[in-house]
Amino acid sequence: MHALIVDDSKSMRSVVRMTLTDVGYEVTEACDGNEALSLAKKHKYDVVITDVDMPGKDGLTLIKELRETSNYRHTPILTLTTQIGDVKKNQGRLAGATGWVTKPFSPKELIAVLAKLVG
Repeated sequence: MHALIVDDSKSMRSVVRMTLTDVGYEVTEACDGNEALSLAKKHKYDVVITDVDMPGKDGLTLIKELRETSNYRHTPILTLTTQIGDVKKNQGRLAGATGWVTKPFSPKELIAVLAKLVG
């Protein structure tokens, strides 16, 4: 499985990368939605994990734009964010997010959610 991790925090990307590589994922990192979209146009990822609040292109905009492409219509896209309100979660669902994990998260929680999404 190849995951694309999108977060403006280098330390958060590092934590997610270590969590995923420990269970056998290949990981590519992007620092914002613009970089992620560029990478996604060049490569097909099995799952995308994105922060919501980022400078430049935010996570919700990224999700909407990925869902508009044929390669990512059905790809699991997980948001990983500090946003916990129902309004923001609903915006995520409307954008096309498949799941939602709140920061801080436990590695076990993230792996469990991914296992449900990617089988």
